[in-house]
Order: sequence, then structure tokens, then C-alpha cells
Amino acid sequence: MVELSIFLYSLLLASFFNVVGLRVPVGESIIRPRSHCPACGRTLSAGELIPVVSYVVQRGRCKGCGGRISPLYPAMELATAALFTAAPMWVGWGGRLVVAWTLISLFAIIVVSDLRYMLIPDRVLLVFAGLFLVERLVIPFLPWADMLLGAAVGFSLLWLIAVLSKGGMGGGDVKLFAVLGFVLGWKMVLLAFFLATLYGTVIGLVGMALGRVRRGKPMPFAPAIALGALTAFFFGEAIVRAYISLIM
Repeated sequence: MVELSIFLYSLLLASFFNVVGLRVPVGESIIRPRSHCPACGRTLSAGELIPVVSYVVQRGRCKGCGGRISPLYPAMELATAALFTAAPMWVGWGGRLVVAWTLISLFAIIVVSDLRYMLIPDRVLLVFAGLFLVERLVIPFLPWADMLLGAAVGFSLLWLIAVLSKGGMGGGDVKLFAVLGFVLGWKMVLLAFFLATLYGTVIGLVGMALGRVRRGKPMPFAPAIALGALTAFFFGEAIVRAYISLIM
């Protein structure tokens, strides 16, 4: 029953995260105007705003104009709700769960914005950096030295790659890894980067095979970062232990 409640409430949160990810990058208010069809501009009724359900009932089409609704929105709602629901099983019910849910929320927003606009908004990163700082003051989930060093390592590593690649890494990615380093610490942020590049390579190869990604063209990196960082956050210690056991 608890898991079902978490799933349903996080679906509603995820729907709001979609709005934030779509509006903030283009400077729009997240409050006004009300949700509307991007094709015809018609204001959506309450029945058209039920996460996932409305998309399925309407078969991915606007009731008014019949315009196609992106499957990205229900996919992100389901993924966010699934992660919110699974998080207590991975980290327990302590303070670390609050950090986990905050991290999932951050990725729910920036993955949408990066997929839609190839942009990770500074405003979103600043808000979540503040949230993580407040949480650290209340929930001592990592030593301060580890977190500050993690932020420095995350920023420096991505900044160096951005410089050497002459724009191959976006500024949003650089700042995002500074925030992630603060949350994960320097060891786990390095693991997160390694996993993100691994996931990104797989995503890129699959995208090229499907004709959705072109060689030499930029592609959104936030989904791969999200997968890498969440893997490191939830399973990083187990991965490190398994690796050490293999090489010893």
C-alpha cells in the first residue's frame, strides 16, 4: 500500500517536472498559462492531465486537433515514479532517501529539457544545488571534505574535457557534474562519469543503428549522466567492492 501511494504521488510530481523541464529553458512561467496543446493552443481539461492514463486513453493524440503528443512525457512520468518507488528498497527509509528522491527529481527535469532543447538550465541547477546544501545541513550523508572535493573534481573533469574537445561537452554538463560531485563525493562522481560515458556510448550506437543519431552531430548527454549518476548513487559501493574483489 505504501509503495502504491509513493508511485501515484510521484506520478503527479513527474507531471509537474515535465512542465518545469519544458518551460524553464525557454523562460516561461511554470504556473501560467495553464497546460495546453502545443499544436493548437487549446487549454487542457483536468481529464486530459492525468499522468500516463490520459495519454493512453487519448492514444497519444490531442482531443481537439488530433495532434500527436510526445511519448516522452508519459515515459518520463513512468520512469520517475518507478525510481521513486524503488528508492526505499535500495537506500532504506532514512535521510538518504530524501537525497535520493531529490536527485531523481533533478534528473526528471533536466532529461526532459536536454532531450527537447539540448539545454540544462542554470536556474534548475541552482535551485537543486541549494536543496542539496540544505539537506546536507540536516542529513550528514557525506563528510564535508568529500562533498566539496567531489564538486571540484566533477567541475574540473568536465571543464577540462569541454576545453580539450573544443565544445564537445556543454557548459550545462560541466555545472551539472559540479552539483553531482557535491552529492556523490569525489570517488562516486568519478564512477558516475565512467558509467555515463559507457551508457552514452551504448545510447549513441543504438541511436545510430536506428537512424536517430548522426555521427559527428551532438546528442543530449543528460540521459546518460542520469543513468550513470543514479547507478553510482544506489549501487556504487557494491560496484567498487565487486571490482576490487576481481583484481585482488
